[in-house]
Amino acid sequence: MRQWLASAWVGFVRAWVVLVVSMLVPAVWAAAVALWIWWGANPWSGMAPFVWACIGTLALSRPVCRLARSLVAKWTGTVIPAGYRQAGPVTQLSTGYWWNGYSYERTSRDAHMDQRWRTWLRDPATWRDLRFTAIAPITAGVVAAVPPAGLAVAVLGFARSEPYAGVLGLIVAIATAPYAWRSVEPVAVRFLRASPAMLLAERVDELTAQRADTTVAQAAEIRRIERDLHDGAQARLVALGLSLATAEKLMETDPDQAKALLRDARVGAATSLTELRDLVRGISPPVLNERGLVDAVRALALDSPLEVAVSADVQPRLDPPIESAVYFGVAELVTNAIKHARASRARISIALDDDGIVVEVEDDGRGGADARAGGGLDGLRRRLAVFDGTVEITSPAGGPTRVRMVVPCESL
Repeated sequence: MRQWLASAWVGFVRAWVVLVVSMLVPAVWAAAVALWIWWGANPWSGMAPFVWACIGTLALSRPVCRLARSLVAKWTGTVIPAGYRQAGPVTQLSTGYWWNGYSYERTSRDAHMDQRWRTWLRDPATWRDLRFTAIAPITAGVVAAVPPAGLAVAVLGFARSEPYAGVLGLIVAIATAPYAWRSVEPVAVRFLRASPAMLLAERVDELTAQRADTTVAQAAEIRRIERDLHDGAQARLVALGLSLATAEKLMETDPDQAKALLRDARVGAATSLTELRDLVRGISPPVLNERGLVDAVRALALDSPLEVAVSADVQPRLDPPIESAVYFGVAELVTNAIKHARASRARISIALDDDGIVVEVEDDGRGGADARAGGGLDGLRRRLAVFDGTVEITSPAGGPTRVRMVVPCESL
């Protein structure tokens, strides 16, 4: 009996919460109708309450749906993904204007405000939330209102000396309280979960963004290689050719000077070869192609000024694009630990489980790392997203910083 009363009390409180949450938007419209009646249905001022009711509905729809998802997850364990579109980065152009993906604005503030408004308006989840706020009151709200209504009948019955009505209301309230709030779960799952069409549209947008990121990254890499060749190896090879031509002319008239030029040419050729090897290593390290990801990471750790410990239970051989993406992700994290975190030690672990390849990089730096838009960690997240990979960052102020990369794949 005590357990039943405790369950009824908890259910009664939850039913009240569901009732209040589901009736927030109808309360706004009820207030608008009351003001309209109070103003005497004036054709000019009488429309103002309904305009404010529309604004209130738009403003409340997303918070109400977030609260409904939170309550369902907390009470039942059913997680309903929100699926809201995220606003992209805002970029300042050389002209001084700001581009937000939709329009050019004079200030960063205007660009962000316009972007948030357009993203919210074009998000299919916005209309899904509005649909939920219209359906929830007549479904979950009505069912959740049964226990409070039973309690109200019981109070009125005892107050008016009608014990039968009071007892009946009390029985209804206690009997329905443990179950009345549960109607919010199927309603939320049915009307707040993304539809297959929305999931498909979201996936198309994601793939389009990934393709654009890949195209931009490839163009930047080509420009970097061209610049390195032009400023490094190409310039040295041109100088080498001039030195050899001069030495050829001086071979008979000034042999000593010609030998000195040949020595300089030999040094220049060795330097050019070293630069070309470094350039090739930056594009695709030979050890990565020959020995695999684990040995390439170990070689990277040996070349790093940090004290890096590498642990790996397996020697997985993955598809070359995945190995390359993970390797350069590790390289970027180690570089960040040196340049930004000012770390002295780092730990890298590589494992292969049911989720795919799992790589964790941890350093003892000062922490505070975040994947801000346009930053290196954000770029790493976008590169791994091409392979459906994920990046989890834990970096409290003061450290340590721990980054976990997971890429779905199978060992070859």
